[in-house]
Amino acid sequence: MDRLLEVKDLSVYYGVIQALKGISFHVDKGEVVALIGANGAGKTTTLHTLSQLIGADGGSIEYKGHNLTKTPNHKIVELGMVQVPEGRRVFAEMTVLQNLKMGAYTRKDKAEIEETLEKIYKRFPRLEERKNQLAGTLSGGEQQMLAMGRALMSHPEIILMDEPSMGLSPIFVNEIFKIIEDVNKDGVTVLLVEQNAKKALSIANRAYVLETGAIVKEGDAKELLNDESIKKAYLGE
Repeated sequence: MDRLLEVKDLSVYYGVIQALKGISFHVDKGEVVALIGANGAGKTTTLHTLSQLIGADGGSIEYKGHNLTKTPNHKIVELGMVQVPEGRRVFAEMTVLQNLKMGAYTRKDKAEIEETLEKIYKRFPRLEERKNQLAGTLSGGEQQMLAMGRALMSHPEIILMDEPSMGLSPIFVNEIFKIIEDVNKDGVTVLLVEQNAKKALSIANRAYVLETGAIVKEGDAKELLNDESIKKAYLGE
């Protein structure tokens, strides 16, 4: 497989508390890789460190031959890595269209941006219907679609998804996961942080289990779905 992202011995401290305890994992081109774990396990911290929203205190992050620990976060988007943050974080006072165009701020070719916009509208017809509506007036599921659409506007090679199903109705959860699968089939690699472990494992190729800042298990996602200790701890079975 073509290695896209390689994380080695990554450590992060919040003051005296060690949030990540030297974790190592990798993501290959074209995969969906899930990071699962309880609240406070370090999942969001991991994504924030990859995006350089938080600085690493130790270890390395290699992405396509670049050391991300030395790369400013806006440059990371230009390199093809983009994050869909937890809680969606759309610009509430801007329209749907303005939000989408914000996603393309690193791109210069106007014709290409328009072409991408058309693709986004095809994938999310609801966003086209509501393109002149303020983002803050959308439902939670629609805001999640907008956050994903905005990320895809940057033409990413890998997309980091942070808790995409949080706070959504079961119908929207299924819809969002279907979209993640479709995006992946179109060639975008996905690193997925998700509390709904069953859903995450059902669409992932591989997964890592994080507990209190350490990776305690890793493997094929389907095998982890049937792992008794995982079932007990994360699948409520």
